[in-house]
Amino acid sequence: MKSGFVAVAGRPNVGKSTLVNALTGAKVAITSNIPHTTRHRIRGVWTSDEAQLVLVDLPGWQKPIDTLTERMQERVALTMADDLDVLLLVFDARDRIGTGDRFVARAVYEVGVPVIVVVNKIDRLKNSHIATQMQAAAALGSFHALHPVSARTGDGIEELRSDLISLLPDGPKYYPDGEVTDMPLEARIAELVREQALRLTKEEVPHALTAEVIEIDEKRVHVRLYTETESQKQIMIGKGGSMVREIGRQARPGIDQLIGHKVFLELQVKASPKWRRNETMLERLGL
Repeated sequence: MKSGFVAVAGRPNVGKSTLVNALTGAKVAITSNIPHTTRHRIRGVWTSDEAQLVLVDLPGWQKPIDTLTERMQERVALTMADDLDVLLLVFDARDRIGTGDRFVARAVYEVGVPVIVVVNKIDRLKNSHIATQMQAAAALGSFHALHPVSARTGDGIEELRSDLISLLPDGPKYYPDGEVTDMPLEARIAELVREQALRLTKEEVPHALTAEVIEIDEKRVHVRLYTETESQKQIMIGKGGSMVREIGRQARPGIDQLIGHKVFLELQVKASPKWRRNETMLERLGL
């Protein structure tokens, strides 16, 4: 069979995680409109009788501003130095290709493996605009193929997946049938809670927010949400606990689906000043 590893690269908020989910056919990475949502190096796995495609969702390139973002960029660099078979270079069809895109493209083309360019978020755009974006993306380097897609609607995803598989070498099955990611269950649960917290609090606390599973058993999951300040903590709790209850309500169906049955989800909010600079805490969180 054909099998191999594909890293998904691009600047923040171009839709890399939504693209990985679409290519995998399962929700393996959380998504939001907030840049830098992806912090882990997440592997999504798609398997058929003839091929296994392992997609590595990378944090977006950014200038490090604290220990957390330094570690995120180290993770990007380590992945780019891994034994990759293909690189996906992703652009946002809705935004003009700029300095950040060109910086990522230079790093991608320096790796020396086949590059497939993806112009994402083409839904609801005019064909003339999509063509202009494709032309701008094509000018940044020598690539194997260029695909306009909408990861959100699935438009162009099947063709892109087929093209990726065609570039994979003959190899073993790295993951068993049915496994869609190598992320631990606890990390996936914490991310589902963080996803809803990001969605509901929007611009108020996104980068100061993280989540951790404290305890899990057959009937109960205890997740702690961390903020950096007491004022952010109060936003997360909401008046009379309304916000944290809504976060739990929105996150629970995805968690039930992951575990395979209904569980009681207990959420706690705690202020942990400067947690993004705390090496011990970042290690514990797997960040």
